[in-house]
Amino acid sequence: MDLDVVNMFVIAGGTLAIPILAFVASFLLWPSALIKIYYWYWRRTLGMQVRYAHHEDYQFCYSFRGRPGHKPTILMLHGFSAHKDMWLSVVKFLPKNLHLVCVDMPGHEGTTRSSLDDLSIDGQVKRIHQFVELLKLNKKPFHLVGTSMGGHVAGVYAAYYPSDICSLSLVCPAGLQYSTDNQFVQRLKELQESAAIEKIPLIPSTPEEMSEMLQLCSYVRFKVPQQILQGLVDVRIPHNDFYRKLFLEIVSEKSRHSLHQNMDKIKVPTQIIWGKQDQVLDVSGADMLAKSIANCQVELLENCGHSVVMERPRKTAKLIVDFLASVHNTDNNKKLD
Repeated sequence: MDLDVVNMFVIAGGTLAIPILAFVASFLLWPSALIKIYYWYWRRTLGMQVRYAHHEDYQFCYSFRGRPGHKPTILMLHGFSAHKDMWLSVVKFLPKNLHLVCVDMPGHEGTTRSSLDDLSIDGQVKRIHQFVELLKLNKKPFHLVGTSMGGHVAGVYAAYYPSDICSLSLVCPAGLQYSTDNQFVQRLKELQESAAIEKIPLIPSTPEEMSEMLQLCSYVRFKVPQQILQGLVDVRIPHNDFYRKLFLEIVSEKSRHSLHQNMDKIKVPTQIIWGKQDQVLDVSGADMLAKSIANCQVELLENCGHSVVMERPRKTAKLIVDFLASVHNTDNNKKLD
């Protein structure tokens, strides 16, 4: 090999050594910082911009892409203890000509967390309505998407504010009343009876508990490095007291079955997406909703658990886009008749 070429590799190796070592050090020593950088990178890559909106002294944090057009805006509500960036895996597969808005739910990430805030499902619905009014998203009916707790809020929102939305997608939503409890719910009831709220499976405080939560929520078994598990825990631990307070509120008598109590009031075209192997919220909930909502389509995903958005992002995006197209085309045909 030519000496000049050898020198080039030596120089290149020396030049690359510093950023590579910095990356490894970050991965080993500050995994939580690396996770934040990861989300920042994907928001930037996908064209999602972060903004803030204020209602008096209350702040909403949200990300968006695109502008309102002839197609409905899509507002996306995340689940318990998550944040707006959980939708990035779905956003990746959504057309760039859609106006997308992903908001941090009350008390999560960049949205105000206040001890005075009403964290019940009704309280969260009212907060989301404030956000919608602030951004004037309801100037024209929009499409509302919610998953898990966010699906619970989205469904009740559709019942309370029917004129705001044109259609609805509920992804394995909470808030339904089942005739029998699954293993997860039985375990929760046992924890409540023993007052062991620090052991709620959805609020991990160690890498081992984080791994157990991922296995509970996902059918796909992700091989997550210990450092990343530690980083995920480190990011969550400062918020765990809030998550416990929120969890106890949304499973209270006041909120637990809010969607069930209001599902017959949902009048807009509705799409239900559910993983068949969901261990958190039983898939039979899809049939309950289909029987109560007049214009309802159900999509059950094989080999998929509760974390539909993370496990099947491409499929989720396609289902939403296809559903919107069918509703939109139907509306146009009615106008022509």
